[in-house]
Amino acid sequence: MRDHDHGHHDHGHPNDSRSGHDGHSGHDSHSGHSHGVSADADRRWLLIGLALIVGFMSVEVVVGVLAHSLALVSDAAHMLTDAASIGLALFAMRLAARPAKGGYTFGLKRAEILSAQANGVTLLVLSAVLAFEAIRRLVSPPEVTGGLVLATALVGVAVNIAAAWSISKANRTSLNVEGAFQHILTDLYGFIATAIAGAVVLATGFARADAIASLVVVALMLKAGTGLVTAASRIFLEAAPAGVDPDAVGDQMAAVGNVVEVHDLHIWEITSGQAALSAHVLVVPGADCHKVRRDLQEKLRADHGVTHATLQVDHLGEDAHDLLQISAHAPAARPGHCEGSHGPVHTTGAHSH
Repeated sequence: MRDHDHGHHDHGHPNDSRSGHDGHSGHDSHSGHSHGVSADADRRWLLIGLALIVGFMSVEVVVGVLAHSLALVSDAAHMLTDAASIGLALFAMRLAARPAKGGYTFGLKRAEILSAQANGVTLLVLSAVLAFEAIRRLVSPPEVTGGLVLATALVGVAVNIAAAWSISKANRTSLNVEGAFQHILTDLYGFIATAIAGAVVLATGFARADAIASLVVVALMLKAGTGLVTAASRIFLEAAPAGVDPDAVGDQMAAVGNVVEVHDLHIWEITSGQAALSAHVLVVPGADCHKVRRDLQEKLRADHGVTHATLQVDHLGEDAHDLLQISAHAPAARPGHCEGSHGPVHTTGAHSH
């Protein structure tokens, strides 16, 4: 998937120095890291939230039909997606916890991102359906039983507060868990809007308030859905983690002692909150490659939280077979490897990206 060379890989000792010498060049390292699902992502909290949502949803569907309230029915429909999102999150967490093996060299970590994206897409599709129905009811509003809507919505607020609190106890650094949480939070806001609509209908008889409350829910669903799809898509496209500037990281790496140049720098996320980095680093002739590698890994860990770094470290000008060296001070790259760097070249001093 990535065009960088690997030295010998020693399973079980990820911090050990490696050498992939062909002649006498090439030092690969894969820094220490853990791929296990965080213990904070407690499935018990998600199961509690799921039980609350499913129990109340069943009641709300019946009341919404009896009260002729689109706001209640739309809330119930959203709660169905809440239940599905939590169930999907639980399933994805189980998949992500499986160890890497076979062709899945990173394991099934991105099952959680698939779940998050599915949650986001569901929110967007459902918002479109509910928006259409809300607009139709604005034009021709049915009679709405305001008191029933208000009472049910207030109970819904309490249930969603309990569910949101429960899920907030899980590990929300996971985009998967965050997706389920956003579903619940959007539903909570929706119930507040529905309660206000029920009060307005009860006090004034203005039936269109119910449809207006549905449009408020739609706007919240659009916002949450767009955010989830965007964040998940960035991970699938292997973009750098949000808030990380690869050019700045490359320049910082090039500023480390004895480093001459950094190229073929790639920064991406394996799954939410788990950044990975690979790069080819050239150091001054005679420098301790292993020390430079350790210094770089420590800097990446301390400054950017990157604990999964694979670095190929070589001496500038080393006569290695098919060794890519971009620096103006190095001999021309031998044919057969590649003709240029995959991305900007970072060197000490002023330079363009």
